[in-house]
Formats: sequence, structure tokens, C-alpha cells
Amino acid sequence: MQEVVFLSRSEQSASQQLAARLRAVGLRVTAPRLAVLAALDAAGHPCAEELTAAARARVGAVSHQAVYDVLHAFERVGLVRCIEPAGHPTRYETRVGDNHHHLICRSCGAITDIPCALGQAPCLTPTDGAGYQIGEAEVTYWGLCPSCQPPTPSTARPDSPARRTRRGGHLFADPQQPTGAARGRQPSPPACVRRPPR
Repeated sequence: MQEVVFLSRSEQSASQQLAARLRAVGLRVTAPRLAVLAALDAAGHPCAEELTAAARARVGAVSHQAVYDVLHAFERVGLVRCIEPAGHPTRYETRVGDNHHHLICRSCGAITDIPCALGQAPCLTPTDGAGYQIGEAEVTYWGLCPSCQPPTPSTARPDSPARRTRRGGHLFADPQQPTGAARGRQPSPPACVRRPPR
């Protein structure tokens, strides 16, 4: 027997808006697609693992494969953009069609959208295009977010030890930066991990 779920007017309106976005790009409206699109809108740059958890919270049983199928369909029609930072799980975002780039924290993995300095694509052109017609350039800036930066003498209080907070709940390994115990703290596993195929 199917469970009856009652939605508030605002939830009905949001669901109708999501359904309209799917129809506008020629996709059928399904519960998994609605759930994944809602999760993408609610999160900044989620990975497939986070989207699967959010979809399951919204509609119940949804397989990882179903979420990947939805993401591939969304990417194919231009609803999402795939971000693949080196050494990190693939992330997804609904901000598409503009020429923006990303700041990624080496410590906690937080991702922040930033506008292109030039404003139009491609913002960079190679010295030798080798005959290619260049459409875009992906720029990723790596550094430390404000929460992960060590305190400066002007921000540190002499009566309390410096504390570092984690943003986004993630800790990612960067081959050029020490992590976890090498920096004097215990590493915790990231929310999104790549699992080897079985």
C-alpha cells in the first residue's frame, strides 16, 4: 500500500516549479528527478553520495545508480554542471550558463563560486590553440578558506588557543599539503568518498 504524503502550499509550489524546470528541458517528471533537483538547489556543490542521501530522505528508496542516471540526464540537457577537482569526488551544481570559476579550500574542501575576472568565455586563451575552437576555460583556485586559515597576530587572542573550524563537514587530502595527524589533528573521513568498482 502506498503511503499518502500531504504537502504544504509552499512545498506544492516548489515541487511544481521543479517539475516545470524538468519539462522545460524535455525531461519526464519522476520522483527521483524531483528529489535530486531539489537537493541540488538546496546544496552548494554536493557529491552523488550527498544527493543520494537527500533523495532518500525525500522519497524513500532510491539507488545510487538511479541518482547517477538522473545526474547524467541533467548534465546532458544542461540543468547541472559537473565539477571535478583533482583528487576529490565529482561535485554538481545548478549554476550553469554563466562563466564562473571556483575557489576550493585545501583543508576542508569548501567550494565557493566566483565570477570570471573577464566576464566572458573563454576567459583564458592558450598561446597556441593547436587549431581548436576554444569555448571555455575552467579555472580552479586552491587555497585556504577563512575558517581554515591560521590566525594572524591581529585576530588571535592571547588568552585562548587558536582554533580551527571545519566548513562543509569535509576533510580532503591534498598531495601538497599535510592533513590530519600531520597537522596535529585527527583526520575524519569525507562525506563523499570514491569507492572502487566491485
